Amino acid sequence: MGVLETFSLSDRVVLITGGAGLYGRQIVAAAAEAGARTYVAARRREPLEALAAEHRAAGRDVRAMQFDQGEEASVLALRDAIVKESGRIDVLVNNAVLRPMKKAYRDEASTFAESMKVNATGLFVITRAVGDVMAEHGRGSIINIGSIQGMVGTDPTIYRGTAMSGWYPDYFYHKGAIINFTRFIASYYGAKGVRCNCVSPGGFRTPDHPDAFVAAYSDRTFLGRLANATDLMGVIVFLGSDASVYVTGANIPVDGGYTAK
Repeated sequence: MGVLETFSLSDRVVLITGGAGLYGRQIVAAAAEAGARTYVAARRREPLEALAAEHRAAGRDVRAMQFDQGEEASVLALRDAIVKESGRIDVLVNNAVLRPMKKAYRDEASTFAESMKVNATGLFVITRAVGDVMAEHGRGSIINIGSIQGMVGTDPTIYRGTAMSGWYPDYFYHKGAIINFTRFIASYYGAKGVRCNCVSPGGFRTPDHPDAFVAAYSDRTFLGRLANATDLMGVIVFLGSDASVYVTGANIPVDGGYTAK
């Protein structure tokens, strides 16, 4: 097998959670364009059906599923449905995230707990459910989507002159935890041939970002910009494929150098 062939996902079954969001859409595109049978799952199925239809029109195998990561029964039903239909799950991309803390640091404790139900407990439940299936088959890759905000503290200077804020404790809490959870899972399943790595993206530029934020954030990076709609695709294909067969327990920042500056 040549080196470029090792990047193919043509023989893989991929499950991506939260696939209709900013980074989710390009993660789905990466898996599908690399040849995988790609399942995309979230609480709201309608946006996923539209996304899947776009890919199927281009000849790619993308299938929409509904599930609630905050409910274990829903997680197990999703896993079992995919295994029944496709026989296995080769790659899991943990991309789903709940952002309920609209009042930031001053929000109620119950809202923090609501966040953890999906972003901490739910992440554990789906990782274990799918990881056990991978272990039975002796192969698999789990890719956790973290964030630079799990690696460094809030820099309030990038929000100056805007109404934006970075004071969201639940997001920092679970994105920081996901990095070490990645190492735990890599250790737990390693002997079974299952790898686990984390990708920590930087900020994704959207049309509603104020110019002051774009300028300040861009200045914090080596590459001088926020992330775009394709920046995450390569690393997803790499970690899901045999090109990274000896990579596990790693956290890879994809942030234009934000965390290295």
